[in-house]
Amino acid sequence: MYAVIKTGGKQLKVEVGQEIYVEKLEVEVDSVVTFDEVLLVGGESTVVGNPLVNGASVTAKVLKQGRAKKIIVFKYKPKKDYRRKQGHRQSYTKLLVESINA
Repeated sequence: MYAVIKTGGKQLKVEVGQEIYVEKLEVEVDSVVTFDEVLLVGGESTVVGNPLVNGASVTAKVLKQGRAKKIIVFKYKPKKDYRRKQGHRQSYTKLLVESINA
């Protein structure tokens, strides 16, 4: 059984037992998060929402809060002596999907 949920402006396909990384959520480690914005539930029979599936939810346990590796954003314009170097680390929340309620 799988589901497509919406979180952090993105859509993710999740299955029970899967570890996922999502945009940072303001929750404590070892707490339980419930996602009510379920767009699709699949398995033996597929249910597609319009836009959301009524009564469906996905519960996940928070494993850790963290920050990804640094990426370098480098802008330049050739022959114009314009260079800008900037670093960025994206915050994330690591989750373990526990159940899909359809």
